[in-house]
Amino acid sequence: MALSGRDTELKELGELVDGPEDRSGVVIRGEPGIGKSALVTATAAAASVAGLRVLRTTGAEAERNLAYAGLHQLLHPVRAGIAELPEPQRDALRTALGLAPGAGPSAYLVGLAALTLLAEAAAAKPLLLVAEDVHWLDRASADVLAFVARRIETEPIVLVATLRDGEESPLLEAGLASMVLDRLPADAAAELLDSVAPRLAPAVRTRLLAEAAGLPLALTELPSAIADSDGLDPRLPLTERLERTFCDRVAVLPAETRTALLVAALNETTSLAETLDATGALLGTSAETDLLAPAAEARLIELSAGAVTFRHPLMRSAIPASATPLDRRNAHLALVEALHDQPDRRAWHQAAATAGPDEAVAAELERTAGRARFRGGAAAAIAALEQAARLSDRPERRAERLLLAAELAVESGRRETAERLVHAAGPADPRGRATASRLLSEFEDGVREDPARVAELARTAASVADGGHPDAALRILWSAAMRCFWTEPGPAARKALLDVADRLPVPDGDPRIVAVTAYVAPFERGEAVLGHLRELVAKTGADPEVDRYLGSAALQVGAFDLAARFSAAAAPGLRAQGRLGVLPRALAVLAWSRVRLGDLAGAVPAAAEAVRLARETGQPFMAGLATAVQAEIAALRGDHKQAKTLAEEAERGGLAAGARPVLATVQLTRGLAHLGEGRFDDAFADLRRLLDPADPAYQLALRAYCVAELTEAAVRAGRTGELREVLAGFESLDTPSPALQIGLRYARAVLDPCDERFAEALQADLAGWPAERGRVHLAFGEWLRRQRRVVESRTHLRTARRTFDALGMTAWAERARRELRSAGESSPNRGPDARDKLTPHELSIAELAAEGLTNREIGQRLYLSHRTVGTHLHRIFPKLGVSSRADLAGALKTLGG
Repeated sequence: MALSGRDTELKELGELVDGPEDRSGVVIRGEPGIGKSALVTATAAAASVAGLRVLRTTGAEAERNLAYAGLHQLLHPVRAGIAELPEPQRDALRTALGLAPGAGPSAYLVGLAALTLLAEAAAAKPLLLVAEDVHWLDRASADVLAFVARRIETEPIVLVATLRDGEESPLLEAGLASMVLDRLPADAAAELLDSVAPRLAPAVRTRLLAEAAGLPLALTELPSAIADSDGLDPRLPLTERLERTFCDRVAVLPAETRTALLVAALNETTSLAETLDATGALLGTSAETDLLAPAAEARLIELSAGAVTFRHPLMRSAIPASATPLDRRNAHLALVEALHDQPDRRAWHQAAATAGPDEAVAAELERTAGRARFRGGAAAAIAALEQAARLSDRPERRAERLLLAAELAVESGRRETAERLVHAAGPADPRGRATASRLLSEFEDGVREDPARVAELARTAASVADGGHPDAALRILWSAAMRCFWTEPGPAARKALLDVADRLPVPDGDPRIVAVTAYVAPFERGEAVLGHLRELVAKTGADPEVDRYLGSAALQVGAFDLAARFSAAAAPGLRAQGRLGVLPRALAVLAWSRVRLGDLAGAVPAAAEAVRLARETGQPFMAGLATAVQAEIAALRGDHKQAKTLAEEAERGGLAAGARPVLATVQLTRGLAHLGEGRFDDAFADLRRLLDPADPAYQLALRAYCVAELTEAAVRAGRTGELREVLAGFESLDTPSPALQIGLRYARAVLDPCDERFAEALQADLAGWPAERGRVHLAFGEWLRRQRRVVESRTHLRTARRTFDALGMTAWAERARRELRSAGESSPNRGPDARDKLTPHELSIAELAAEGLTNREIGQRLYLSHRTVGTHLHRIFPKLGVSSRADLAGALKTLGG
């Protein structure tokens, strides 16, 4: 009756196993000894009966610093399938698991490889993945499991994980259901106790039930100890009493068995051979399996198939805790000898046996960190460097190792860890202090920091540059430049950054300098930046990271056509490299730019994926920006209710921290919605906020790129006097920014309409700006109709209607229809476009399939298994009224043109 009182939980887990395609899985949470493992064992047995294949991994405290150790354990039974994976995935997974050399793989590429491998295995037989004690899994494995858990909703795969109360794990944010185990009620506790100790004296039974307090492990393990009334100290916490019980059992074992148990407890794996080899080295003689038999008889361990397994983690932790420091040191050193062909594990045991500074051991740990980093195990590398710092023989070496660990923490998004490591480093030299300063400001692009921090970074960059380290100075400048996008440091700080950038021995056309300059001085240096961008656009595709920040630079100077080209070029390379941390940034820029160009169909999937990946990778402000773009799309489509809902969602995330681009896009959305509703005064008030330096929605560059909307609102609200003042300010910027110049030409034509001004606006190069061309045609047609030049007006209004129908800009298309009706021409209503019938996720899949990509290729692009892609396509076909992939391109073809 080991599962007394768990009927509800067993039923829920049974349903999970019966329908693995309906839910991703569950995390079972509870205190040590609550019965998590017993539930998992029962679930695994039920799964086997139901025809599922069970794959297992168990976290071990000693393995937390071995990158991908948990994943290796989970995938070992299906490792043969690795050879059939697509090459990038195959190489990434083999490198991560230490099966082959290779460049350090992205954790997300490893995750995609694991997902593909598991999906292939599940196609043959549904899978139950069991991950016990995930709080002790190495972080790289836990991240991959979380990645997989988010993406198995349509796969015949279910994940059951166990997590100790009070502990954290990436799996908690992976969309799995939560099952919290409480202690057993009195009747179930009594039933369990009677099943394991049926002949207890009534007084002893009563005392034990009171002492155990419903904890299953206590009910099964304490009966032998409580028989002696002095065997337990009721003042101790229950877990400590259990640990003392286990230690008491160990104490009566033969000395050689105790030695072997200590070695087994300190070993990271369950390998019986390793334990016996190390024990033999300690005892000075060969050790045989019989040596551990007394421990198995005492129900401390289980011996099977070359493995020694502790029956409960508390047993494993109690044994080293009760040993002397000398005994623990000797056991670690024995494992060092036994693991002669495993340098990473040897290094950790050597470190555990070393009390004071030892540069040789520290250097070996640093090499271990390098290998972990090479395999993509950032958390393991950080831990190794931190331990190496502890053993360093000189303060400067200690600081260097801690700062290197902090750099890895920044790259992997672990803010608290990075801050702790930087403060612990306390570097004394100028370069070290500069590195520390930069690292502390890397998170969230400085959104939550005092804008005065930008001037401080400028001084730091100047100091580092003067010290002969231009590349380091440029990294600091880039970090500071990003802050000029998210916050507003003021003209003095911007000038200080420019002064440092101008002094660096780096060519003006270096993409890094181009990007920094665009962020810091989008108008003053706009002409130079645009010139460099137009030269560099021919080189897209060579380096996705360069393309990404050049896309951002193009957005700053209002070259949205170039921003879209650079960002679109960056995305495939970032996907191929598995760089999901920076991919949402490129996608957000791509979506923002495409919306401004009028390419809503291309913006929808980019914005949706940017939101999803930004949230998944812990980038709330980038998620807010992409959400604001989704709101803008809804406004342009005439879905004003959805636009306002999304705008409020984005504003909630951006307002508290003052994330200016988010708030600027929110206000632009509200202005568009109010324009569509005919509330012109409200629209003008919304858009006017972008121009007020005291308003949190003010963003130096973005404020200049909604001149057309501002003009529309001002003219219709009768606020032309204020508008002329605003336009005079923009005219004085003297910049060739395409977005600004297009807006100004439109404003001149609408504010003081005449044929010549409209002709000037239409004669500009608007080939890549269809929405802006449609806007000019609409305004020209409206003016011509008011001038009673009705026949001429129809040509422009018809062009505007077709353009906005093609772009899916419903609100603007309806306005053109109304004008056409007033001009005496009926206009058929636009039917729903095929794209309107799909979710953004489905649209992404359908468009890639229409391009001719296979399910596997689509899966690699979108970080899905190819089987999940197939499931989505089967849902997409009936929505579009097609029966095959060959018909998708026609169904998705944009109407009009």
